[in-house]
Amino acid sequence: MIVSDAWFPQTNGVVNTLAQTAAWLGRFGHEVRLLTPRDFRTFPCPTYPEIRVAFLPQRKLARSMAAFRPQALHIATEGPLGFAARRHCLSHGLRFTTSYHTQFPQYLRSRLPIPLTLSYALLRWFHGAAQSCMVSTQGVQDELAERGFNNVVRWRRGVDTQLFRPQSKAFLNLPRPIAACVGRVAVEKNVAAFLRMPWSGTKLVIGDGPERQRLQAQYPDAVYAGFRFGEDLAAHIAAADVLVFPSLTDTFGLVNLEAMACGVPVAAFPVTGPIDVVQDGVTGALDTDLARAARRALQIDPHACRERALQSSWDACTHEFESNLVACRLTTASRAKPSHSVTERQPT
Repeated sequence: MIVSDAWFPQTNGVVNTLAQTAAWLGRFGHEVRLLTPRDFRTFPCPTYPEIRVAFLPQRKLARSMAAFRPQALHIATEGPLGFAARRHCLSHGLRFTTSYHTQFPQYLRSRLPIPLTLSYALLRWFHGAAQSCMVSTQGVQDELAERGFNNVVRWRRGVDTQLFRPQSKAFLNLPRPIAACVGRVAVEKNVAAFLRMPWSGTKLVIGDGPERQRLQAQYPDAVYAGFRFGEDLAAHIAAADVLVFPSLTDTFGLVNLEAMACGVPVAAFPVTGPIDVVQDGVTGALDTDLARAARRALQIDPHACRERALQSSWDACTHEFESNLVACRLTTASRAKPSHSVTERQPT
């Protein structure tokens, strides 16, 4: 069972990662049950009404868990469903794993004046009850270790290299070079830094969110394509000359891998997330000056980007996730021989 406050119709890397992971677990022989806001009464998330969050989910969540009787449980997010699942597991003596997808303290700080120390203390409490907390990169693992987390393990991210592939640049008939920014148009994604940077070609924003209307009025010279999906999204990314990733709060940035798979180099700040995904001078450019990084990224060999992405299959990433799972209940055998994996062809 995977419990997540982030799910469709949300469009982001967390939802994509969980959807791919669930699908691949099914291919491995697991029976997967997802508990998401779609299973509960919801209300609009404060400051972000497009996102629906579960309302008082405890009882229904408990019934769902009792009906499915998972042999392994993963809590993916620190939202109402995540907290309810954590509480249920602790009150029933069930073991579980968690994952850390976003630098939540920085995300929260961008919206409210809440000290980072307080946010990290809450996260240590939340994830500290898990058998392990999965993170996407070594940089995030090191950062959380410095913050007092002692149960962090790795779970890499993957990319669909058949969908995201090099395609014709003629798909976009816009002045070049085209710098694309892909993702949720929200304050925590720092899209304004991309729109502020000096650029001689076209700035293309692919995505939507609560900040779009304000940013579009403030920066009307950019092209705003809205949300794109599937082949259409892949074609838009592949037609760009550089992907600019301005976020300072992401732990990975799945779109970086998607761009590389399309043969498009990445420009980003040298911060947690990009520093573990983008190889400076090989698959993109990292710089405190975003425009300078974007100009330098234009010189990158597209073939090197594609080769890097080909090393990150969802098959391998899901096997890594699977190996991190733990049995909800300790059996006589597991007490005698501790294991952090769940046998294939078991409900998850």
